[in-house]
Amino acid sequence: MSNDSKTTRITEPAAIESRSMEIINEELRARGARFASDNRELVILRRVIHTTADFDFADNLTFVNSATDAGVSALAQGSPIVTDTNMAKAGISRPALVRLGSSAHCFVADPDVAEAAREAQTTRAVMAMRKALRLHPDAILAVGNAPTALFELCEHLRAGAQPALVIAVPVGFVNVVEAKEETLALCKELGVPAIVARGRKGGSTVATAIANALLYEATRTK
Repeated sequence: MSNDSKTTRITEPAAIESRSMEIINEELRARGARFASDNRELVILRRVIHTTADFDFADNLTFVNSATDAGVSALAQGSPIVTDTNMAKAGISRPALVRLGSSAHCFVADPDVAEAAREAQTTRAVMAMRKALRLHPDAILAVGNAPTALFELCEHLRAGAQPALVIAVPVGFVNVVEAKEETLALCKELGVPAIVARGRKGGSTVATAIANALLYEATRTK
């Protein structure tokens, strides 16, 4: 390795993140991204791309019904976040949650959820979503793994459920696209704020990235 390449190495964490965001901004401008530079949607998008290094999210991440403002407002008032995986929950910033008086929950591994899923012969994600809506009807719901959780959510939306925000970003091949499209269409129709990653891409890390971006924005307003 040459001395020149050593001098360009960045090792300080804040500097790494700063340079990463500069690169993301440069590439988004080159792509003609549709987001304004001071838009909260851009803040969310950049955090997702920073997490995934995937610029396809510039095309497939979709926001409806003032989703970012709704999410930031809900968190500023202490609304909880409910995830469909403990992996997503573990990645959510605890200091930001504490500062806002918020909390993060995941019910998929709860014994009562597992038992209910066995009895109903369905997925734990379905029963976890039912529990989430029962215990935290005004929560931000972040789904990064289970399309069955979104199908269950859609049934509750039709019945009048009003979560503060839906983050619909599961990854995969079976039922994933269909679940996200149904959720997106229904949220549009019913006026429910939603952030949806259309297509196959997404995941728990994407759900966490979006939740954290909203949390950081909310702490800026406190």
